[in-house]
Amino acid sequence: MALFYRRALAALALALVVTPAAGQDAAMGDSAPPIVFVHGDRDGAGFWTTTLWRFESNGYPADFLFAADIDHPAAPTLDTVPEENRSSTGDAASAVATTVDRALAETGAAQVAIVAHGRGCQTARNYVKNFGGAAKVARLVLAGCLSHGAYRNPQEQLDAEFNGAGHFLTSLNAGGEVPEGIPTTVLRSDRFDLYAQPDGRFIGLPGESTGVSYDAPALEGADNLVLEGLDHRETATAPEAFIAIHNAVAGQPPARLDIEPETAPQISGEISGWANGAPTNVALEGARLTVYAVDAETAERQGEPVLRQTVAADGRYGPLTVEPDQPYEFVVEAEGHPTTRIYRAAFPRSTEIADLRLFPAEAAPVAGQLLSGEVVNMMRPRGYFGIDDNATLDALPVASRPEAEPVPAVWISAVAVPDTAARAVIGGFDGETIAARTTPDDASDVIWIELRD
Repeated sequence: MALFYRRALAALALALVVTPAAGQDAAMGDSAPPIVFVHGDRDGAGFWTTTLWRFESNGYPADFLFAADIDHPAAPTLDTVPEENRSSTGDAASAVATTVDRALAETGAAQVAIVAHGRGCQTARNYVKNFGGAAKVARLVLAGCLSHGAYRNPQEQLDAEFNGAGHFLTSLNAGGEVPEGIPTTVLRSDRFDLYAQPDGRFIGLPGESTGVSYDAPALEGADNLVLEGLDHRETATAPEAFIAIHNAVAGQPPARLDIEPETAPQISGEISGWANGAPTNVALEGARLTVYAVDAETAERQGEPVLRQTVAADGRYGPLTVEPDQPYEFVVEAEGHPTTRIYRAAFPRSTEIADLRLFPAEAAPVAGQLLSGEVVNMMRPRGYFGIDDNATLDALPVASRPEAEPVPAVWISAVAVPDTAARAVIGGFDGETIAARTTPDDASDVIWIELRD
C-alpha cells in the first residue's frame, strides 16, 4: 500500500470525526459497556495499547477496558493434538471467559462488548457459541478475522483450526454465522490481508489456490465493513479501524483520533518470553528489569536507572511513573533468554499492558538468513511493513520485504552494524522514530526497537 494512500485515508477519517456531531458527548460515563479486547495468534494484551489509549482519550472509562492475555497464544498444528506452548480452541475460549467474568465482576455490568482480532475472532465466537458467552455479550466487533480459514482443504488437516473446511470452523459457522441477538461488526481489508489471499504464498504454497478469497473474513448477517488499503493487523489498530470500533461499541464516532497525553503516566506490565518456537504470555518469574531514560536522538542513558526490579511469580513490573515525552530503554535478564534491550518511544498515557516479551536472537532473519555480529532488530507489533511504506532502519529501507509484493507481510527486520564503537541506530516508520544504542562490548545481548504505531 502506498504511503500517500494511507495518509489520505487517515486525513479523510480525521476530517470526519474531529468535530463531534450536535449533542455528541465524548465522555461515555456509566452508560459505556465494558469492553473485552481479544488478541490474535502469537500476540498478547499489549497489542491493544494504542486502541485503549484512543478510547480513554475520547472519555471512555479506563476501568471499563479489559484486555485478555492468553497464556499460550499460538494455535497448535492440529486442535486435537496437544503441543507445548500452544492453546487449543477450547483453551483460548476459556481464557476469554475468564476475562469476561472479571470485567462483569469489577464493573457490575450485565454484559460486555468484545473487540477481537485475527485468531481472536473465532475465539470470541467460540466463547459465545460454546462456552456460555451468549448471555454475557452485547456486541461483537471482529477485525482481520479468519472466519472461513486461511485455506480450505476438505481432504487433509481437518482438525487444523485455520482450515476453512475443517471441523472447527465448519461447526462454528453452522446454524448461522452471527450469533442470534448479538449485533456483529466485521472489519476487513479490501485485498491486503495476508491471511485472506487466493494464492497460498503466505502459507508456504506459492502459486496454489487457497480456496478462500479477499472477502473470507466476512460473516453472513454481520455489518461487514471494508477498510481499503489496510493490512492484517491494521484492520484492528489503524485510526480508520478505531473509528469503526468506537462507532460500533459507543454508537457514535470518536471525537478525536490523537492520543491525549497525561501529566504523569504510570506504566506496568508483564515480562514473558519464548518457548518451543513461539512466543508465550506466561510470566517469567525472577526476571530482572532495569529501565533507563534515554536521549531521543542518541539513545544514551540519562543518569541512573529509573527502575530496578526483580519480578515475582506474576511476572509483573511497576508501576513506574514516566515522563510523557521521554523514550526509555528496558533491559531484561531472565534465565534461558539472552539479555534483551528493548527501546520504546515515550508513553503518553498510563497503561497496565506495557508488556515486555523476550525474543530469541534468531527471531529477525533477513531474507531467511541470520545476521552475524552486532545486530539491531526492529518490530512493528501493530502492523506490517509494506513495500511503499517509509520504513527505515539505520538510514536504510527495512530489509526482508519482497520488492514486488504489494501485500504487507513482514513485521520484523534487522540490520548488522559493523562499527566497533557504540553508536545510535535509528528505526522509523511513517514519522515515528526510535533510537537504539549498539553494545559491541556485549556480543550475546539482543537489541530491539519496538515501534508504537
